Amino acid sequence: MGETIAAIASGMTASGIGIIRISGPEAFAVLESIFLPRTAADVQNYKTNTIHYGWIKEYNGKCSRHQEQKLSMQEAASKEAVIDEVLVMIMRAPHTYTTEDTVEIDCHGGPYVMKRILEAVIAAGARPAEPGEFTKRAFLGGRIDLSEAEAVMDVIGSRSEDALKSSLMQLSGSVRRAISGIRTVLMDELAYIEAALDDPEHMDLTGYPEELAEKLQVPEQKLKELAATFDEGKMIRNGILTVILGKPNAGKSSLLNALTGEDRAIVTDIEGTTRDILEEQIELGGLSLRIIDTAGIRDNSGDAIEQIGIERARKYAADADLLLAVFDAARPLDDNDCEILQIMQGRKAIAILNKSDLPPVVKEEELQKLAGAPVVRISAKELTGLTQMEEYIRNMFFSGKLDFNEETVITNIRHRDALMRSVESIRLVRESIENGLPEDFYSIDLMDAYRSLGEILGEEVSDDLVNTIFAKFCMGK
Repeated sequence: MGETIAAIASGMTASGIGIIRISGPEAFAVLESIFLPRTAADVQNYKTNTIHYGWIKEYNGKCSRHQEQKLSMQEAASKEAVIDEVLVMIMRAPHTYTTEDTVEIDCHGGPYVMKRILEAVIAAGARPAEPGEFTKRAFLGGRIDLSEAEAVMDVIGSRSEDALKSSLMQLSGSVRRAISGIRTVLMDELAYIEAALDDPEHMDLTGYPEELAEKLQVPEQKLKELAATFDEGKMIRNGILTVILGKPNAGKSSLLNALTGEDRAIVTDIEGTTRDILEEQIELGGLSLRIIDTAGIRDNSGDAIEQIGIERARKYAADADLLLAVFDAARPLDDNDCEILQIMQGRKAIAILNKSDLPPVVKEEELQKLAGAPVVRISAKELTGLTQMEEYIRNMFFSGKLDFNEETVITNIRHRDALMRSVESIRLVRESIENGLPEDFYSIDLMDAYRSLGEILGEEVSDDLVNTIFAKFCMGK
């Protein structure tokens, strides 16, 4: 952290504004070497949280102070090799994202312009930042814990309203708050046991094992409940893996097109048109769905390629979080429909009775009885019934609207695994108590539980793990 780093913090594409971020002890000195301010003020004396207008020039090894004059664009261009007209934001340590002196240069958002300015910044003494290094410095500087650092990329990668809200809650410290109280309880008991073992003459542990077992019930239950939110959190973060099943010409591809609002899948009257897997990520009423359209399931296909697609459809269906089984309301149920009904059994599924704009042949009551799942009558052609399907999906997975003001949802498998290790360590404490083992056995497992929770916050992790986590970040963050 003794080095000054820099990177392009905005997307490398043509846009209105581009941002180059500089952080470190020499951030202001680097800026001073390449910045031509409109006013005669000294860059080193700029107040924190202020914005200044001027130009970025190529680095030539000389200071760019202009103490005795104000520059116009023409004057600046005539004096120096100007790259771009910019606004410069000054932020002084420790009240910055990285806890270090930080400069952000707002320039015109062209890839070539941003690249030229970054080259000037690096020539003036900064080095290129590694992926996630700005956030890593925020973590190392103690401004955020590791769970909050991971939430930064979750916010950037959010694909739905629920995913964004969940990530913002974690970024604000919801996970830290949820486990900090439990860690305090564990540490208090650890301290008491150690003190009693060191001074047995003045501290009596008679009856303490039973008291400890009772005290650990609430923390253990809270940890179990928190870990149990992972399945829900994973779907919030990554999207619900949704597989569309149906026999040929039931309207699977038409449903995909209706949900995406685009002609993503080819729709024809010819059976077996869809032969391979087609995946789309969509937002449906705040939910993120990873929708997979599959080949129509039928047993009498003589096409080898189509048969491979059908086998893939069965495989994806086995791994799906949600099955959308499409049935043709205008055709009687047949053996292919029966196979799909069998696949649905015991799964989270919705029976989609498509082509409701045509005279019905299949009754809703009959299909619901066979499917053991809710039935939604839609017309993918007329775009009707989709709202009801959306409501079924939300209620099926989230039991209604999540209250993000109160509920902490675990979305990271690393956090879930650490929570479960902590639960197991507490279970071992209770087991030791039941078996009448000495109190120092309690300390070993209580410390393991404490450390497992510390891994979530970054207090008990290796450098390699930290580096691996931040290597997944984008360059400017």
